[in-house]
Order: sequence, then structure tokens, then C-alpha cells
Amino acid sequence: MQKETFEVEYEYEGERLDKYVSILFPEQSRSFFQKLIKDGNVSVNDKVQKANYRLKTEDLVTVEIPDAVETQILPEDIPLDILYEDDDLLVVNKPKGMVVHPSAGHYSGTLVNAIMYHCKDSLSGINGEIRPGIVHRIDMDTTGSLIVCKNDESHVFIAEQIKEHSVNRRYRGIVYGVVRDDEGTIHAPIGRHPVDRKKMAINEKNGKDAITHYKVLERFDKYTYMEFKLETGRTHQIRVHMASIGHPLLGDTLYSNGKSPYKLQGQTLHAMTIGFIHPGTREYMEISAPLPEYFEKILRDLR
Repeated sequence: MQKETFEVEYEYEGERLDKYVSILFPEQSRSFFQKLIKDGNVSVNDKVQKANYRLKTEDLVTVEIPDAVETQILPEDIPLDILYEDDDLLVVNKPKGMVVHPSAGHYSGTLVNAIMYHCKDSLSGINGEIRPGIVHRIDMDTTGSLIVCKNDESHVFIAEQIKEHSVNRRYRGIVYGVVRDDEGTIHAPIGRHPVDRKKMAINEKNGKDAITHYKVLERFDKYTYMEFKLETGRTHQIRVHMASIGHPLLGDTLYSNGKSPYKLQGQTLHAMTIGFIHPGTREYMEISAPLPEYFEKILRDLR
């Protein structure tokens, strides 16, 4: 049982209880906490309240999260766009809207469910039952190349390259506004946002080192088509870095207030190319995922 008490700060005066608690624990969904509140596991000043209770400054909110019941992750026959596969690993082209590994609220329909069906028992076990084969990840609404390891030796070998920043990761994205410089580098630490726990932010005090190289591929009237090369792999790195220089990604509702003329599901960002030393052959290989159709259509419209 996890039990924590929080004193409500002035900025959350009048906030709903369920929303406030979901901000404190961004890894869980708001519906998860609505159930927790209904079950009597959240109290305000030692009194159980409803989800729509409006908070007051200096209220003491106590949250009790029961120990997780181990959930069995099951293989699911979900089609995979496989870009490369051998006995050591595979590289998949992850579609938009697919979560990489199971978490609260997402125990099915994930990439892990799909690769468990495809690979049967041939997946690395280093990251445990929830993340078999998963050595790195991309956001739910980001598409593109993702390495999946079939054995522990491959997992360790690829993970070491990621740790040393030697994996070549190149993304394509469309951003709001016309980027002036043809190319450049953003070097700014990224950490959890001090107020909105669902967001990351440039955080000089507590952030981790983050470096993004960018290059302009094509300029349009109100947008810019770009390539990004990651030197580090922080959560939401490209999204935070580009928003920090006034050019958030098209469709990114978390880091932008920009209105999009297109009906988009999240940010226009694609993990196009991934290059690494193969764990078996010890030779460098590079694999690219084609731009998704929605992305190509936007480019055609802009041209």
C-alpha cells in the first residue's frame, strides 16, 4: 500500500479532487483515481470526499494506492509492420495511437501484446513481464522505427549503445511557424514540469542533459518540415525542445496552443531512421520506416 499526503498549494484552489490527484500521479489515469476516490482511498483533511470536491488552499489530501495486482499480459494477434527481423531482434514500424508496453488502463492492444504473439517465447526478459523485448520506446502518438530484442544478450548490447548515445535516431516532424536557421542544436536539460505533472519542461535545476540537432527540410507559409537527430533520449525531448524555441510540433496539444487545420491524433512526429551495431554480426545497420500516409498528405497539401 502506497500512502502519501499532500498540502494543496494556492494555484490549485478550486480544483476538482480527481483532477488534482491525477496531476500528482501522471502515470495513472484520471478514471483510475475516480475509482480510487469512490472506493474511499482518497481523503481531504481526514474525511473521504467525492471526485468533484473543490479543493481549498492548505487542504491536506491523503492518497492510498493499493498494491498492484499482478496482471497477466496476454499475446494478441495484432498485425505488425515489420521492417526487419532475424534471430536476435526485429525492428517494427509502430503505428499512431499504439502504446508500447502495458500500463494502468492499457493492458491490451499494446506493442508488447502484439510482439508476444508474433515472437512466442523468443523475447528478452530483462525488463520483466510488462516489457518483454522492449529496450527503448516512443510516445503513443509518435510513429516509426522501434527495436525489439529477442534475447537478453541482444538486449544488453543494444541498451549499452543507447546508454552511450551511439544509436543513430533520426526523426521527421512538422512544426508551427517558419524556422529561420537551416540547422542548429538545442542543448537544454529536460525534467518534470514543476506544476503540470503530465508535462516535461526545460528544467535547469533538476533536468537531465538533453541534446537535439535539427535541420530544415522544407519551409511553407506557416509551417516547417524538419529532421531531428537525437543525441540523448529524454521523455518528450523533441516536443519540449521545439516548443522551447517557439516552434512546437503540429498537432501537439500538450505543448502548443496552436490551432491546426488538420484533424490530427497528437503530434506530427515520425521516428524515421534507426541505426545501430547489430548484436550478432557486430556490423552497423540502418533501418528506415516510411512516412505514414497522414503525414504525406499534410506535406502534399502544404506544397
